[in-house]
Amino acid sequence: MQGDRKIIAMLNEVLTSELTSINQYFLHARMFKNWGLEQLNSKNYKKSIKDMKQADDLIERILFLEGLPNLQALGKLYIGEAPQEMIGCDTRFQTEQLPLLRKAIALAEEKQDYVSRELLEGILTYEEDHLDWLETQEYQIDTMGLENYLQAQVKGDK
Repeated sequence: MQGDRKIIAMLNEVLTSELTSINQYFLHARMFKNWGLEQLNSKNYKKSIKDMKQADDLIERILFLEGLPNLQALGKLYIGEAPQEMIGCDTRFQTEQLPLLRKAIALAEEKQDYVSRELLEGILTYEEDHLDWLETQEYQIDTMGLENYLQAQVKGDK
């Protein structure tokens, strides 16, 4: 099915964002794991895997629309060097990603591509939920103090 060029281009922009996110969250996960912060490791690792699945869905949609998925482009990674900075970097990334998703949803609606819109809405919902989780972590650090927060993150997911 020949898709609209603007939709394909926008889906590729969202794909670039997801590919960037995979790398950022995966690296942060491994850094948390190295420091023994198992809960943060687990959350970031699962986020990178979810982003990989979202990227796969975008690739399939672009191919279905007879477009060419661009897997070569990556955005800027925001990599922290300490846990609080890493959470701040992830918050920054999420905050920058949401307007792109909203713009893509609006374009899909305008072009009456309801399948792409539904795909993008699912991604937006997940990303908004993750931003809420990050903001909760920042609140907990402010409320509990960094040391108590980090101590709570050492426990495994068992």
